[in-house]
Amino acid sequence: MTSPSAPPAVQPKGPGFPEFVCLIACLMALNALAIDSMLPALPMIGDALGVVRENDRQWIVTAYLLGFGVTQVIYGPLADRFGRKPILMVGVTLYVLFSVLAALAPTFEMLLLARVGTGVGAAALRVLAVSIVRDRYEGRTMARVMSLSFLVFLGVPILAPSIGAAILTMGPWPWIFGVLALAGSAVMLWVAIRLPETLHVEDRLPIQPARILGAFRHALTERKSIGYTLAMTAITGALFGFINSSQQIFEHVFHAANLFPLVFAAIAGGIAAGTLVNAALVEKLGSRLIAHSALVAFTATAAVHATVSALGHETIWTFAILQGLTMFFFGFIAGNLGAMAMESMGHIAGTASSAQGFVSTTFGSLTGFFIGQHFAGTATPLLMGFVVCGLTALACAFWAERGRLFTARHAPGAATPT
Repeated sequence: MTSPSAPPAVQPKGPGFPEFVCLIACLMALNALAIDSMLPALPMIGDALGVVRENDRQWIVTAYLLGFGVTQVIYGPLADRFGRKPILMVGVTLYVLFSVLAALAPTFEMLLLARVGTGVGAAALRVLAVSIVRDRYEGRTMARVMSLSFLVFLGVPILAPSIGAAILTMGPWPWIFGVLALAGSAVMLWVAIRLPETLHVEDRLPIQPARILGAFRHALTERKSIGYTLAMTAITGALFGFINSSQQIFEHVFHAANLFPLVFAAIAGGIAAGTLVNAALVEKLGSRLIAHSALVAFTATAAVHATVSALGHETIWTFAILQGLTMFFFGFIAGNLGAMAMESMGHIAGTASSAQGFVSTTFGSLTGFFIGQHFAGTATPLLMGFVVCGLTALACAFWAERGRLFTARHAPGAATPT
């Protein structure tokens, strides 16, 4: 982090603030599109490729998330050495190629391998998006950029199941993966034409195992970095549990599979609304006050919802309203946790981003898969998973701040508190 007396960094030429936010959002949105657009198609894919056990369909989501999570550790050091743009281009290319292979997959096993490969490519998008933002902004401004990007990005989860359902009315399920390839190609062209290199030559770091291991060690042992990374892991696990279980809940609990895209969009809209409000407030109130308060509200709402379900009073309306409210509070959490985890990592932004992403996505996806595998005809296991994940995230934040929640604190060397 730069000191208050340091001169402002010279910003590289390229897109202005609105276009920059949209580009970062689209990089992140490719990830959401690759997850959510095929949710309505899971039964069709399972039937076409001979998947006998319904819960095994969840591997289509989890295989992608595991490829996405595990390989993030590779991209950070490469981006710190060779620059952001060339590594980003490699990642988008892999995303496109493996999306095509997924569309052509003749077996469930081949589809899962292609999904892992798509996730491997998308991992570069996640790492580089955060690193590029960190190259240009810091503190509350970085949190605002991430929140605005996250807002635009959330338009994709809102619409993705409907997009997937619309594609299925025009063609078979492989067409969904074809759309992913086309979307990836469009973003790749945008990056190639409009995005400059944001890492200055003098800031590039050689690939030295000792230095890389030291950077990973710092990112995964510095109290606030690892504390907020683990908090993000827990919250991400809840989100992935919802994504894994949602289609089955609508099909088997509410017997309303046709309403799934609409209600899913309404629930995802709760995240968008929360993120929009957060973007307007974060520079004034600070990341800590907002994120900690939202974690409490997230957990309390999930507990109320779990109680309603356990007592047998769950309906499609209670699910939509209470889950939408829970996700509204999620919108205040994700961008702020990521910004707080990165606030003291400016000198190793690429490596730190990849290390944090590896932990939060890999273990978050496994947590979400664990939650999803407990689906047995009711929404209660999912909702109890939300409660446990919320409590875990609160405990991690409490530890990261040494027991002092809700207040803005100066990070060492930070220009402004977050």
